[in-house]
Amino acid sequence: MRIEIAAAPHAFGVIRNLFALYAYDMSEFAGLDVDDDGTFPVPLSLASYWVGPDAPHRHPFVVRADGKLAGFALVRQIADDPATYDMGEFFILRKYRRSGLGRDTACRLFDRFEGLWEVRELPSNTAAQAFWRRIIADYTLDMFTESREFFAAHRREFVVQRFRTGHRRPTSDAVGPAPV
Repeated sequence: MRIEIAAAPHAFGVIRNLFALYAYDMSEFAGLDVDDDGTFPVPLSLASYWVGPDAPHRHPFVVRADGKLAGFALVRQIADDPATYDMGEFFILRKYRRSGLGRDTACRLFDRFEGLWEVRELPSNTAAQAFWRRIIADYTLDMFTESREFFAAHRREFVVQRFRTGHRRPTSDAVGPAPV
Protein backbone atom coordinates (compact mmCIF):
# COMPACT_ATOMS: atom_id res chain seq x y z
CA MET A 1 0.00 0.00 0.00
CA ARG A 2 1.37 3.40 -0.99
CA ILE A 3 0.79 5.85 1.86
CA GLU A 4 0.76 9.62 1.45
CA ILE A 5 0.50 12.10 4.30
CA ALA A 6 0.05 15.59 2.95
CA ALA A 7 -0.14 18.92 4.71
CA ALA A 8 -3.64 20.22 4.06
CA PRO A 9 -3.62 24.03 4.23
CA HIS A 10 -6.55 24.21 1.79
CA ALA A 11 -8.48 21.08 2.75
CA PHE A 12 -10.87 22.40 5.38
CA GLY A 13 -13.89 21.13 3.44
CA VAL A 14 -12.43 17.64 2.99
CA ILE A 15 -11.51 17.29 6.66
CA ARG A 16 -14.84 18.80 7.73
CA ASN A 17 -16.59 16.09 5.69
CA LEU A 18 -14.41 13.32 7.15
CA PHE A 19 -15.01 14.80 10.61
CA ALA A 20 -18.62 13.59 10.43
CA LEU A 21 -17.35 10.00 10.17
CA TYR A 22 -14.90 10.64 13.00
CA ALA A 23 -17.72 12.07 15.13
CA TYR A 24 -19.83 9.00 14.38
CA ASP A 25 -17.02 6.74 15.63
CA MET A 26 -16.48 8.93 18.69
CA SER A 27 -20.19 9.26 19.53
CA GLU A 28 -20.02 5.97 21.42
CA PHE A 29 -17.34 7.35 23.75
CA ALA A 30 -17.99 11.09 23.84
CA GLY A 31 -21.78 11.06 24.04
CA LEU A 32 -22.15 12.98 20.76
CA ASP A 33 -25.59 13.33 19.21
CA VAL A 34 -26.66 14.38 15.74
CA ASP A 35 -28.49 17.67 15.22
CA ASP A 36 -32.13 17.75 14.12
CA ASP A 37 -30.97 17.70 10.48
CA GLY A 38 -29.25 14.34 11.06
CA THR A 39 -25.67 15.61 10.97
CA PHE A 40 -23.04 15.75 13.65
CA PRO A 41 -22.12 19.32 14.55
CA VAL A 42 -18.59 20.31 13.60
CA PRO A 43 -16.82 21.94 16.56
CA LEU A 44 -15.80 25.55 16.07
CA SER A 45 -12.27 24.60 17.09
CA LEU A 46 -11.84 22.67 13.82
CA ALA A 47 -11.61 25.93 11.85
CA SER A 48 -8.73 27.07 14.09
CA TYR A 49 -6.45 24.76 12.10
CA TRP A 50 -6.90 27.12 9.13
CA VAL A 51 -7.84 30.57 10.46
CA GLY A 52 -7.28 32.68 13.53
CA PRO A 53 -4.39 33.41 15.86
CA ASP A 54 -3.65 29.73 16.60
CA ALA A 55 -3.51 28.63 12.94
CA PRO A 56 0.31 28.97 12.61
CA HIS A 57 0.68 26.38 15.41
CA ARG A 58 -1.89 23.95 14.01
CA HIS A 59 -1.13 21.47 11.28
CA PRO A 60 -3.87 19.62 9.37
CA PHE A 61 -2.97 16.58 7.27
CA VAL A 62 -4.89 14.32 4.93
CA VAL A 63 -3.92 10.67 4.63
CA ARG A 64 -4.22 8.69 1.40
CA ALA A 65 -3.75 4.99 0.71
CA ASP A 66 -2.99 4.09 -2.90
CA GLY A 67 -4.30 7.51 -3.90
CA LYS A 68 -7.63 7.16 -2.06
CA LEU A 69 -8.59 9.40 0.84
CA ALA A 70 -8.11 7.31 4.00
CA GLY A 71 -8.18 9.72 6.95
CA PHE A 72 -6.79 12.83 8.57
CA ALA A 73 -4.60 13.98 11.44
CA LEU A 74 -4.66 17.30 13.26
CA VAL A 75 -1.43 18.20 15.07
CA ARG A 76 -1.22 21.19 17.43
CA GLN A 77 1.89 22.80 18.79
CA ILE A 78 0.92 23.51 22.40
CA ALA A 79 4.20 24.98 23.67
CA ASP A 80 7.31 26.60 22.17
CA ASP A 81 10.07 26.04 24.70
CA PRO A 82 10.49 23.17 24.56
CA ALA A 83 8.51 22.45 21.40
CA THR A 84 5.53 20.35 22.50
CA TYR A 85 2.94 18.81 20.20
CA ASP A 86 -0.49 17.29 20.70
CA MET A 87 -2.24 14.83 18.40
CA GLY A 88 -5.42 16.91 18.39
CA GLU A 89 -7.48 14.47 16.32
CA PHE A 90 -6.54 11.33 14.40
CA PHE A 91 -8.87 9.40 12.14
CA ILE A 92 -8.39 6.47 9.77
CA LEU A 93 -11.35 5.08 7.82
CA ARG A 94 -12.43 1.64 9.03
CA LYS A 95 -11.47 0.08 5.68
CA TYR A 96 -7.81 0.90 6.38
CA ARG A 97 -7.62 0.04 10.06
CA ARG A 98 -5.35 -2.84 11.07
CA SER A 99 -3.38 -2.39 7.84
CA GLY A 100 -0.43 -0.49 9.31
CA LEU A 101 -1.67 2.80 7.86
CA GLY A 102 -2.41 4.34 11.27
CA ARG A 103 0.94 3.25 12.69
CA ASP A 104 2.86 4.57 9.71
CA THR A 105 0.96 7.86 9.73
CA ALA A 106 1.50 8.42 13.45
CA CYS A 107 5.23 7.61 13.28
CA ARG A 108 5.80 9.88 10.30
CA LEU A 109 4.08 12.74 12.10
CA PHE A 110 6.13 12.11 15.24
CA ASP A 111 9.26 12.23 13.07
CA ARG A 112 8.16 15.43 11.38
CA PHE A 113 7.55 17.36 14.62
CA GLU A 114 10.58 16.87 16.82
CA GLY A 115 10.15 17.54 20.51
CA LEU A 116 7.79 16.55 23.28
CA TRP A 117 4.45 14.97 22.47
CA GLU A 118 1.20 14.21 24.20
CA VAL A 119 -1.53 11.96 22.90
CA ARG A 120 -4.92 11.84 24.65
CA GLU A 121 -7.75 9.32 24.60
CA LEU A 122 -11.09 9.21 26.34
CA PRO A 123 -11.04 6.76 29.27
CA SER A 124 -13.95 4.79 27.77
CA ASN A 125 -12.18 4.40 24.40
CA THR A 126 -10.08 1.38 25.30
CA ALA A 127 -9.41 0.51 21.63
CA ALA A 128 -7.78 3.90 21.06
CA GLN A 129 -5.76 3.52 24.25
CA ALA A 130 -4.48 0.11 23.11
CA PHE A 131 -3.61 1.51 19.66
CA TRP A 132 -1.68 4.50 21.01
CA ARG A 133 0.10 2.53 23.75
CA ARG A 134 1.29 0.00 21.18
CA ILE A 135 2.41 2.64 18.65
CA ILE A 136 4.09 4.89 21.21
CA ALA A 137 5.78 2.02 23.07
CA ASP A 138 7.27 0.74 19.82
CA TYR A 139 8.21 4.21 18.59
CA THR A 140 9.92 5.26 21.84
CA LEU A 141 11.38 1.90 22.89
CA ASP A 142 8.97 2.06 25.87
CA MET A 143 10.24 5.49 26.95
CA PHE A 144 6.92 7.22 27.63
CA THR A 145 4.71 8.05 30.56
CA GLU A 146 1.00 7.58 30.93
CA SER A 147 -1.43 9.25 33.29
CA ARG A 148 -5.08 10.05 33.72
CA GLU A 149 -5.75 13.78 33.89
CA PHE A 150 -8.58 16.27 33.84
CA PHE A 151 -8.26 18.92 31.10
CA ALA A 152 -10.23 22.03 32.03
CA ALA A 153 -10.23 23.32 28.42
CA HIS A 154 -12.12 20.18 27.35
CA ARG A 155 -14.03 19.81 30.60
CA ARG A 156 -13.21 16.10 30.77
CA GLU A 157 -10.71 13.51 31.82
CA PHE A 158 -8.29 11.82 29.41
CA VAL A 159 -5.71 9.06 29.41
CA VAL A 160 -2.49 10.79 28.29
CA GLN A 161 0.78 9.42 26.93
CA ARG A 162 3.79 11.76 26.90
CA PHE A 163 7.13 11.19 25.22
CA ARG A 164 10.01 12.81 23.39
CA THR A 165 10.83 12.03 19.77
CA GLY A 166 14.29 10.71 19.00
CA HIS A 167 14.07 7.20 20.51
CA ARG A 168 12.59 5.63 17.40
CA ARG A 169 13.25 1.98 16.78
CA PRO A 170 14.68 1.45 13.27
CA THR A 171 12.14 0.02 10.82
CA SER A 172 12.30 -1.21 7.27
CA ASP A 173 10.05 0.60 4.84
CA ALA A 174 9.69 -1.51 1.72
CA VAL A 175 7.90 1.22 -0.22
CA GLY A 176 10.23 4.00 0.84
CA PRO A 177 9.34 7.19 2.66
CA ALA A 178 6.22 9.04 1.61
CA PRO A 179 6.07 12.82 1.58
CA VAL A 180 4.75 14.38 4.74
